[in-house]
Amino acid sequence: MKVGVLSLQGAIEEHLKMIKRCGFEGIKVKTVGDLENVDRLIIPGGESTAIGKLAKIYGLDREIVKKGREGMPIFGTCAGMILLANKVVGNEQIRFNLIDIVVERNAFGRQVDSFEVELKIKDFNGKPFKAVFIRAPYIKEAGKEVKILAEFRGKIVMAQQKNILVSSFHPELTEDLRVHKYFLSENY
Repeated sequence: MKVGVLSLQGAIEEHLKMIKRCGFEGIKVKTVGDLENVDRLIIPGGESTAIGKLAKIYGLDREIVKKGREGMPIFGTCAGMILLANKVVGNEQIRFNLIDIVVERNAFGRQVDSFEVELKIKDFNGKPFKAVFIRAPYIKEAGKEVKILAEFRGKIVMAQQKNILVSSFHPELTEDLRVHKYFLSENY
């Protein structure tokens, strides 16, 4: 299985390392042609406005939407979650509208307010997941078909709707492979 990482801006190398550690081939996705050669896609954290604008310039926005609607598994972390959402509070930035959520940007504060927390993720066995939050968004509202996987301080920080997985935090900045393994599993 080939796993693409949208490589326009953000935490690209970190995701590629996690994919390799999970035993799969990671591919940088910069063009529509690159996207055609992958089975799954990760949209990394970074600056969602910049990633969205670049995706539009390269025609990737339409193709990501098409692939997502056709059932390609897509995982968005932080900025990736914002891009996959149906709505962003107070912002009309480019979005792919692939998961029925309303997202609040920078909901936990600015860069200096970044933090790590032990997070209980639904159906993950063992110890809590050490989640890294950096200028993180959260899910303010989730549609009825959205499965809530994790919350922090009463705010939804991880969710899934069919083939789309999102998290407010950055699992690629930890040593824990469980989130990536979940996304890359055969049952996903």
